[in-house]
Amino acid sequence: MKILFFAALALYAAATVLRFIGTAFKKEALLRASFIVFLVAFVVHTAFIVVRGIVAKRLPLSNQFEFSNAFAWGVALMLIIVRSRMKAEWLCVAAIPAVLLIMTYAALQPMEIRDLMPALRSAWFGVHIGSAVISYSSFVIAGVCGLRYILAAKKDAESRILDQMDYLSYRMITLGFLFLTIVILSGAIWAEQAWSAFWTWDPKEVWALITWIIYAVYLHLRLRRKRRGLFTAWYALISVPVVFFTFAGVNTLMHGMHTYG
Repeated sequence: MKILFFAALALYAAATVLRFIGTAFKKEALLRASFIVFLVAFVVHTAFIVVRGIVAKRLPLSNQFEFSNAFAWGVALMLIIVRSRMKAEWLCVAAIPAVLLIMTYAALQPMEIRDLMPALRSAWFGVHIGSAVISYSSFVIAGVCGLRYILAAKKDAESRILDQMDYLSYRMITLGFLFLTIVILSGAIWAEQAWSAFWTWDPKEVWALITWIIYAVYLHLRLRRKRRGLFTAWYALISVPVVFFTFAGVNTLMHGMHTYG
């Protein structure tokens, strides 16, 4: 299994290098090669997740390594879908390195397969953690769109491209917000079953709520105040570190009921 994981990591790294060189020197052949290598990495990555799930006899989402690994896979999947449906080639130059960054973080975590803690043995396990993967992945893609918008605006890109970046960022945040809501609600139900309390002010719960509020404000500004363009691009980008802190920082710096996660 480790061979599959590190092979995927190496391929993501190769795709990132090819993307940067192709972008810097405007070589279409290298850009195409980058995405082909990225697709191969994604296939190998998927194989790793399937094999680990079979060996563990459960969904491979129970600890920081497994969630980080699934998070990277989710961002990669989002990139493939969005690029295919919206012809958003511009997304790759920032999204592929984002996948590599998350995979590198995963590689630094303990990789042992362990039995599920009693609190995790619930039908809510897949719903709660799977929704978190989709939510966080969507927010990362939105942040990438924001970054690309900022850079493209400085180069006076076509309004059509800027509008696509702005719209895609908004759609990704909407999707992420929906699934983060599912994360919080399913977590509350699960917590009541496991710990006899819907809300315990655990650090992970608090930061999930903070993240939810931040993106709720974004949607309010977008829909009610009609804010868009550079303002919302910066908002989407600056919000991503909060997602990463909720994902990794809380587990590293704070102790609570989710420390095992």
